Amino acid sequence: MSPPPDKSFCVVLHDVAPSTWPAYQPFVDAVDAIGGVPLTMLVVPDFHRQGSIVDDMEFRRAMDARIARGDELALHGFHHADAGASLSRPREWFMRRIYTREGEFYALDAATARQRIDAGLQAFRSCGWTATGFVPPAWLLSDAARSEVMASDFRYSSDHGHLIRLPQWQRVPAPSLVWSARAGWRRVLSRAWNAQQRRRHADANLLRLGLHPVDMRHASVLRWWLDTVQSLLATRVALTKSQALDRTP
Repeated sequence: MSPPPDKSFCVVLHDVAPSTWPAYQPFVDAVDAIGGVPLTMLVVPDFHRQGSIVDDMEFRRAMDARIARGDELALHGFHHADAGASLSRPREWFMRRIYTREGEFYALDAATARQRIDAGLQAFRSCGWTATGFVPPAWLLSDAARSEVMASDFRYSSDHGHLIRLPQWQRVPAPSLVWSARAGWRRVLSRAWNAQQRRRHADANLLRLGLHPVDMRHASVLRWWLDTVQSLLATRVALTKSQALDRTP
């Protein structure tokens, strides 16, 4: 029986860069063996300032091969690190130092946001790629940065619960399954949380699987992701984010 035409899911690899791509390879190889699962890869041009994608020909060839298979690339910040000074307000301190230190675009002014977006797009052009969307690191955007994203030529952005059509900033419900895998207790809670989320959103038209490089360090988490992909294929069709957007009114 074919999956219902209105039910789909996206497999999204976060933080894709020369330094993280090798960690993803076992998962990608396994998904390729399953077949019929295109990937959306969120590429960081200079992840944690560890080296530009432009200068790494092996990584560029790997991404070229993925594009040829039908995968898509989206721009995912520029450095994927919040190196700005923290302000004294409690909420900002919490968001930028406790919740995450990866929210690169959380507090940027318009000029800085525009500069980093332009630099990221230039890096993609140098590699011969098109950025179909812009997904801010940690799904965090300042109001000024959001305006700059809307003024660009991207097709979509995302937050934790939505795929966002641009330039209208139209939110399309798209719940995410995401692990916090850095510590054992977090992995235990993540397994329970994601099981609950799958039940809660069983009727959602679109689900997103949001993987991170740290997930790949743990065999149990890698297996959970692969089992989830296989089980979802029984009831849903796998799409890239752009393909999912095309199916949404």
